[in-house]
Amino acid sequence: MSEQTLAEIGEFGLITRIEELVARLAPGEQVLVGPGDDAAVLRVRNGHVVVSTDLMVEGRHFRRDWADAADVGHRAAAQNLSDLNAMGGRATWLTVGFAAPPALPAQWALDFTRGFAEECALVGAGLVGGDVSSSDQIVISVTVMGSCTVSPVLRSGAQPGEIVALAGRQGWAAGGLAVLGRGFRSPRKLVDAYRRPEPPYDAGRAAAEAGATAMIDVSDGLLADALHVARASGVAIDVRTEAFEVPEPLVAVGAATGADPMSFVLGGGDDHSLLATFPPDAALPEGWLEIGRVSQASADGPAVTVDGEPYDGPYGWTHF
Repeated sequence: MSEQTLAEIGEFGLITRIEELVARLAPGEQVLVGPGDDAAVLRVRNGHVVVSTDLMVEGRHFRRDWADAADVGHRAAAQNLSDLNAMGGRATWLTVGFAAPPALPAQWALDFTRGFAEECALVGAGLVGGDVSSSDQIVISVTVMGSCTVSPVLRSGAQPGEIVALAGRQGWAAGGLAVLGRGFRSPRKLVDAYRRPEPPYDAGRAAAEAGATAMIDVSDGLLADALHVARASGVAIDVRTEAFEVPEPLVAVGAATGADPMSFVLGGGDDHSLLATFPPDAALPEGWLEIGRVSQASADGPAVTVDGEPYDGPYGWTHF
């Protein structure tokens, strides 16, 4: 199998192998019908149903010489699981659309599935279906579904005077990307952080239960995603750099590349940390760090500042 290509194994052969792989994983009691039919059948319990979709395109979101198939699977799952985490919810089911060149080794697709399923297992979610097709490059589309047992936390609820807080690692994946972009593989901790992020999967629900008023998954960059919250809420956000303790690996990469290590923290995405706002008297849940404040929006001032001043560095990733 390891030497067969997708063209040799065929669409239905690949689907059969994926179904066999997924069948060995516990789908959960809420999955009534999993892969193999025209659609999955799922049992919905009390609460709100939440759904999100993300794309990963080879050469744009990942490179096969920078991450192996299982790593890409972990990343594809993590970015979708984190979206529901950012609503205060929990993922339960995922479907995957997978398109690839016919000459791609079939084992790559199976290793991707294994990594994807391993990441889903961290939150008890199951892969319940999807589709495969051919294309000139690998394209992965993931839809995640789940539920919120409390009211979903939107981006639009921040109010002046509130606390801005962060949960999870921030800037590590950006440091790893900078290293890989220079053709290196160390510091290994940063490269591994890029290949397999570690989202704080319990932090979203904890924040919702603690009264978070707005929340977002930091996938594009800390300042870029803070800007999404500021604009959706009609407020201004100031981030304080003194709140961060920049880890030694980022300091080392900054010294090697001539970059300010704080730029990785402020502009980096792909760690899938969570950014949220809380009432000023709220007790922050364990794992959350206060990093700034919300203020009244100014008619002509920037919506996001750093240490009270406009920031002229990169805010984060842009798709176009």
